[in-house]
Amino acid sequence: MTTFGQRLGAALDAHGPLCVGIDPHAGLLDSWGLDASAAGTREFGLRVVEAAAGRVGVVKPQVAFFERWGSAGFAALEEVQAAAREAGLLVIADAKRGDIGSTMDGYAAAWLTPGSPLEADAVTLSPYLGPDSLHATLTAALRLGKGAFVLTATSNPEAPVVQSALVAEEQGGDGEQVAERVARDVGSHNVGLPGALGSLGVVVGATVDRRSYGLSDIVLAGMPVLAPGFGAQGAEPGDLKRLFGYVASGVVANESRSILAVGPDRIAERIDARAALYREALDG
Repeated sequence: MTTFGQRLGAALDAHGPLCVGIDPHAGLLDSWGLDASAAGTREFGLRVVEAAAGRVGVVKPQVAFFERWGSAGFAALEEVQAAAREAGLLVIADAKRGDIGSTMDGYAAAWLTPGSPLEADAVTLSPYLGPDSLHATLTAALRLGKGAFVLTATSNPEAPVVQSALVAEEQGGDGEQVAERVARDVGSHNVGLPGALGSLGVVVGATVDRRSYGLSDIVLAGMPVLAPGFGAQGAEPGDLKRLFGYVASGVVANESRSILAVGPDRIAERIDARAALYREALDG
């Protein structure tokens, strides 16, 4: 069984870092001429998948925009994710799940189990009930050949009060920040996996000063990094090496609005143009 890290590494080698977000929020549905409904959301997602297939290696559906429609929205998400995976795209379900015990087992079964209706290749997780709360889910992901991206340093202005806080001395902190502890805990699960890139990674905003959170190249080495914040949020493809240095080759650079806003008739052209800029940035 190939690992998620191996499949992701191959996708990045073949297509470059760009990941297309599938974010069917109300404004985009309207500009695309689609109904604000589960049916419109489904159509939006399938059109993005069609445009992305063969142009990038990864797509990231934002689960919230589907689940707002209840069971019909989840049915739409199931179809969009299945279509993406059938088209050869890796799917990162942006669900940001985080809980404890049997609840996390349920989330792992939903998003990472082969054959599940919501099966994805990887899922985003929140560690802020304690990184150890994710241990069983991360272990399950590896056992199932899947991946996960754990929120570590995010760009929302409320984040630093938690993510840059110092780990308590009685917890072995010794000056370590929470984000660094999370990244080290996640990275420890990748030890011994085949390939240059692990299956378990972190989410680090492209507009965040990662080093101010203790996220050095050494801490992030060998881990895939899901980096939202490119495009509409301000970071550009040419910033990739400056922002991520030694670990830039393992970055999954997500763009959503900057691609989706051009509309269904121009999205394929836009994806080609942005993907080329990322490849140039890495090769330069």
